[in-house]
Amino acid sequence: MNADHETTVDFRQRTFDFAVRIVRMVRALPRDSVTRELGRQVLRSGTSVGANARAAKRGRSAAEFAAKLGIVEEECDETMFWIELLIATETIPEKRVKALLAEAEEILRITVASIKTSRRNQKA
Repeated sequence: MNADHETTVDFRQRTFDFAVRIVRMVRALPRDSVTRELGRQVLRSGTSVGANARAAKRGRSAAEFAAKLGIVEEECDETMFWIELLIATETIPEKRVKALLAEAEEILRITVASIKTSRRNQKA
């Protein structure tokens, strides 16, 4: 197994685990109408991170790979927005989701770096 494969498997697992954590967080949210809608939003974007990371690996070209990673970037950033909104509205304590936000930030950094590398490699 080469280093690139191990990195891909690790990233795929991290984004899957991230989606699982998002599902668990949403299940734990209060059950009012506003929170239900916010929960739907964060559930959609947070699980999309892992689904699109998986799809990127299956890309038929370098351009398709980069495009799918672009979706991962957007969805991860959106997920962070929804979590930050849940914190700002005092729906969920920051300490409860601090590690989840940190993981989202790390996934975002990895994704952006991968997009840059992919584009650089396309030009070469």
